[in-house]
Amino acid sequence: MKHDFKYRSTEKEIMDDLEVGGEVLDQTLHELRVINRLLGGNYVSTSGLEKLMKQVSKPHYSIADLGCGGGDMIRVMHNWSARNQWNCSFVGIDANPHTIAFARENLKDLHAVDFQVMNVFDQNFSEDHVDIITCTLFTHHFTDEELISIFKACKKKAKVGIVINDLHRHPLAFHSISLLTQWFSKSPMVKNDGPLSVKRSFKKPDWERILQLSGISNYVLTWHWAFRWRVIIPTAV
Repeated sequence: MKHDFKYRSTEKEIMDDLEVGGEVLDQTLHELRVINRLLGGNYVSTSGLEKLMKQVSKPHYSIADLGCGGGDMIRVMHNWSARNQWNCSFVGIDANPHTIAFARENLKDLHAVDFQVMNVFDQNFSEDHVDIITCTLFTHHFTDEELISIFKACKKKAKVGIVINDLHRHPLAFHSISLLTQWFSKSPMVKNDGPLSVKRSFKKPDWERILQLSGISNYVLTWHWAFRWRVIIPTAV
């Protein structure tokens, strides 16, 4: 089957169903933890946090992780901040209540972590301000038009900045994750959504166009292994 990587796919992933839950979701969240750790994508987010924190020095940072999933990225950021003596508190935000329940159980040993079942399109999303917003493998779930709305809301919500970590739409990334999930995954959701995530992700011109239409001109866009884009958006005036 031939795949077209010129444009972002608009096909919905199984995970986009906010009602999905149960064993399929649990297995998926467990496997995503392993995949993200093996492919080294966590550093993309923590290094972005460090750059923002060094730009705006504060005694404490509140960090909201959008589309927090099972909470694994929050644990990574929590442990990273503790090792580097950054004083941080975290809130995991996800629109799926089953996912938030999983994350609460997954991170029950951590302090300074809270959770909210909230849709980023809710009118009151931007009203509860935080210092930094992080999005890891979250933005590719949305259309360009939806992302414009999300980024405008995030600009209002984040007092220091935004760190986005997402995939590069590339044939090698697609075929690699297709093979990896077919060989090792036991989750039908991972086998479907993993390759589709790459098809829904971004090339550099996509980011440049979406950010411009969002009214964002002050940002730093960089490519990282393995096939990750990082966008750092300072919001402090």
